[in-house]
Amino acid sequence: MKKSKAKQNNIVPYFMSIALVAITTFMGGLIREAIEPTNIVIFYLLIVVMTAVWWGRYPAIMTSLLSVLAFDYFLVPPYLTFAVSDVQYVFTFIGLLAVGLVVSALASKTRQQAMDALGREEQTAILYRLSKDLAASDSLEAVLHTIRMNVGGIFDCRVAVFLPADHGIKPGSFDPDFPIDEHENTIAAWVFGNGKPAGWGTDTLPASKAHYLPLNTSQGVFGVLGVFFKDDKAGLDPGEYNLLSALASQAAVAVQRAKLTEISRQMEIIRERERLQTALLNSISHDLRTPLVTIMGALSSLLQDFSSIDAETRKELLETAYDESGHLNQLVGNLLDMTRVEAGALKMKTKPCELRDVIGASLHLLKDKLEKRDIQMHIPRVLPEILLDFTLMMRVFVNLIDNAIKYSAPDTPIEITVKPLENKVKIEVKDNGFGIPEEDLVRIFDKFYRAVKPRQITGTGLGLSICKGIIEAHGGQIFAKNNPDKGTTFTVILPLEMKEA
Repeated sequence: MKKSKAKQNNIVPYFMSIALVAITTFMGGLIREAIEPTNIVIFYLLIVVMTAVWWGRYPAIMTSLLSVLAFDYFLVPPYLTFAVSDVQYVFTFIGLLAVGLVVSALASKTRQQAMDALGREEQTAILYRLSKDLAASDSLEAVLHTIRMNVGGIFDCRVAVFLPADHGIKPGSFDPDFPIDEHENTIAAWVFGNGKPAGWGTDTLPASKAHYLPLNTSQGVFGVLGVFFKDDKAGLDPGEYNLLSALASQAAVAVQRAKLTEISRQMEIIRERERLQTALLNSISHDLRTPLVTIMGALSSLLQDFSSIDAETRKELLETAYDESGHLNQLVGNLLDMTRVEAGALKMKTKPCELRDVIGASLHLLKDKLEKRDIQMHIPRVLPEILLDFTLMMRVFVNLIDNAIKYSAPDTPIEITVKPLENKVKIEVKDNGFGIPEEDLVRIFDKFYRAVKPRQITGTGLGLSICKGIIEAHGGQIFAKNNPDKGTTFTVILPLEMKEA
């Protein structure tokens, strides 16, 4: 650990004490004729206190003894001898020595308390800094890196954090110079299994190169912290060991939190997957089953009463079966498209295309649904070509226009507006229908999510999600907003040229 104070066995304080006694004695010799020698004692007591405060007990005790000897030898008659002319001086010597020893003890105790307080303050600051850094770490990998950086920086050592694995324990994060070998891994595994420190500087497996501490919490051991000193360090003093133990406790809580967060995230993914599977099953059982039932009913009627059904009715039944099979094909196609989008297997064949052609082809596919619907087009005569996949982008506009048809009254218009921007093009599909509840606007592009509507409208809730995947694959954006009066506007923004991934 980087020390903030000098070692107590430094020899310099003792020389400084001798110098203070010499200076005080010299000054006393200058004024001994003017005042009583006993009055000079107070100056010796002062340097005893100063020595105790500055350098501790033992330099102060030496200062006290030297003060008595110097006072007797140089300042008490007969001079330059330890004999005294008045026996009362003996009591002065005893008092000076006793007061000096007591004062040195009290002053050095106060100094030690102040140093302990500074040490606790420094330790608290270190723990606070580590706690703040750990709180800012949002993953297990970041937590392990923070532990290594902080512990290594504080103790000037190499650090490794071991985590449980399928078969024992393994290094989760470690410094390059940390000794990772079979012997050290065995000691780390012992610490993990027994929940006790071991290795260098301990009585357990002391031949190890590193010191190991368990990352203990109330719920068990979550790992092992290893520290390795490259210099010839004899061991950890009590202050260093206490600080290292405190750091290990904080690290244990952080590792536990990161692991629980990771488990919680995985459980959330599992719950989301189950929710999507449930939604898919519901969609299959309702939306996909409806056209199947209609097709089977029409074909069953034809098979049972073909000869008794007139030609016009047969034609209607066949048209119904054909239309529903097309609906069924669209639903299955949406499911397959969503699977490709999620798997990142959406292969695009991009080429320069006229946006007017893409929108026109989309409207042509929907001509049977549009019937006499008023489609208002606002497209500039001159538009730059856009690099896109014609078929996929046509799927986007088919979905958006189909949504506008389903969610608005037949006598209301649908507006399609194209506006060129700088290096981009904005396309808006506006209807005058029911609108979307504000709380649903941010979720309508989620898989299987369908906003609540005032009437029953079939669908899997995949169309907008597929649109979002295709648009983003082109480097664009899609969003929805409610119109000021009524209805919804879907906005697509596409770059003129796609950026290479």
